[in-house]
Amino acid sequence: MLYIRSLLTNFFYFGTLFLGCTFQLVMALLPRKATIFYWDKIVMPIALFWVHLFAGIKFEVRGKENILNKNVLYACKHESALETYAFTQFVPTTTYILKRELIFMPFFGWTQYFYGMIPVNRKGGASAMKNMLSEVKKKTDTGRPVVIFPEGTRCFPGTTKGYKSGIMFLAENLHLPVVPVAVNTGFFWAKNSFLRYPGTAVFEFLPAISAEGKTKEEFMNELQNAIENKCAELNKEAVEKYPHAAQMWKEHNNA
Repeated sequence: MLYIRSLLTNFFYFGTLFLGCTFQLVMALLPRKATIFYWDKIVMPIALFWVHLFAGIKFEVRGKENILNKNVLYACKHESALETYAFTQFVPTTTYILKRELIFMPFFGWTQYFYGMIPVNRKGGASAMKNMLSEVKKKTDTGRPVVIFPEGTRCFPGTTKGYKSGIMFLAENLHLPVVPVAVNTGFFWAKNSFLRYPGTAVFEFLPAISAEGKTKEEFMNELQNAIENKCAELNKEAVEKYPHAAQMWKEHNNA
């Protein structure tokens, strides 16, 4: 049954995204606000409806009092594709920093461009950082929150690939607060897996932190500890509640 439900989830979910991307090409000449509304209010609610209907994945938002809708950077733990799709349902008009190569993907990449994502050339050095700073400022000046995944890639729950200091560069130069976000999504929509497991995917928004007056080491340690400590709590909760999460945890730690 899990395989059938996962098949239906993937078919309808990605089918909705494909149709959404195709129609986006027709909308390319419309103002960007139209594209944002189209994805945030039409395409993604439909796509996530299939996720709930077939996969049985629910979303729970904790720490709503810490959500800011403008003049903010979100530093989010990255465990699955769900973060990149569901975030705008909790924080409208949010845009993301992503690697430049994704923008050139047919249909999907083009759509990200029209939505207003911020592509970054990871090998561009100082010039790439300056360009990223300029683009993020343009977005936040228009009231759009910006999400960055400080590890730069998806990680299995309970692991980290190391936090990059680009988030501090942005926060310090743009004088913006950083809201850490912890998740447990990797237990339900695992990286490079066909299977979609039922349960409650939690997004927990933590109190904002500031880069003002802190060294890079102090800020990065504070950010990483906030996210990883909260993720550890969410992981423990999921492992105790869901047998499949306990099995995934056991297999990963014994590998």
